[in-house]
Amino acid sequence: MNEHHDVVVIGGGTAGVVAAVQAGRAGAKTLLVEKTGILGGTTTNGGVNFPGLFHAWGRQVIAGIGWELVTRCVAETGGTMPDFANYARPHWQLQIRVNRFVYAALCDEAVVDAGVDILFHTMLAGVEPQAEGRGWQVTLCTKSGPTERDVAVLIDTTGDANATAMAGFPIRIPDENQPATLSCQASGYDLADLDIDAINSAFDAEVRAGRLTYTDASWNADAPNIDRWLRSRGSQANHIHHINARDSEGKTRLELASRRSLLRLYRFLRQQPGLETLVIDQLAPECGVRETTTIQGKRAVTVEDYTSGRTWDDAVCYSFYPVDLHRSSGGGLQCEPLVEGVVPTIPRGALLPAESSNFLVAGRCIASDRLANSALRVQATCMATGQ
Repeated sequence: MNEHHDVVVIGGGTAGVVAAVQAGRAGAKTLLVEKTGILGGTTTNGGVNFPGLFHAWGRQVIAGIGWELVTRCVAETGGTMPDFANYARPHWQLQIRVNRFVYAALCDEAVVDAGVDILFHTMLAGVEPQAEGRGWQVTLCTKSGPTERDVAVLIDTTGDANATAMAGFPIRIPDENQPATLSCQASGYDLADLDIDAINSAFDAEVRAGRLTYTDASWNADAPNIDRWLRSRGSQANHIHHINARDSEGKTRLELASRRSLLRLYRFLRQQPGLETLVIDQLAPECGVRETTTIQGKRAVTVEDYTSGRTWDDAVCYSFYPVDLHRSSGGGLQCEPLVEGVVPTIPRGALLPAESSNFLVAGRCIASDRLANSALRVQATCMATGQ
């Protein structure tokens, strides 16, 4: 007989950790399945260690387990919080920077303390409905081989709707997806010693010769902007285009393309005056993905719903972020702030695949159109839908 769980959460990322902790604290026998060896998803593996946004127009609109983890991490490391009352400044200045190691370890601690079982280095291999609507049988691929578990409620927090598709529910794959970003941390140079204009000119010449692309070093696809990469020291400073990472083949192509992009940029930079000793100290284990797939839900959030601040009758949480669509052309970003006072909500129906029962989805792949998804895909909202 297969081992039985009340809840199985597939994906230990931004939404999955919170979903598992909530289920465990509620007394459910819960299993959290994670394909890597570290929890936290985009915050840790993706190198985007500045979750947000928890506040809208100077007041907190998202709290709960995600907020608990973030604030514990800041306190643990002696960090500081942004001034949330000063909401007129750029939205990214209201994100909260956390230490990736400490955040991952705190996720471990919270999950274990909630009584949740964890399987690292394990992937979902199959989903089958049980008779009479009694839940699901899932096949997991572990390092020892396949194993089966029976589960009353299955939660898909893969970010790519992988479990949803395996269960046979419809998903939406966009014709075009947002570019991904590989984050790193570089050192070995002093900005004050650099002739940025000269480096930009050399960079532009390499692009025109076909040896580099503009988006190796920025989001701008039409002009050189090496200054962005150098000032951020490689954090959130490139775009990898035209690869949908929803499956293993696409994810493999993306990882190869992202490291190839960084390597050719590294080789170029080391040849420039003042950058001869440039070092890549840290590299995100995975390329950060913004968009792959969404479910077709019992309800779906449109950009009109989002930007008007629609209050759904089955709302489960707030969301707050500009429409933030990364593009493969031009300046690379379509950013449209919300009108002051607007605070969108997320309906429970967007977490439920059409025609499903005993199955939920949380995180960036909930039912939504592209522009709405570009806003609600961010970490604070993913944490909220997970809970």
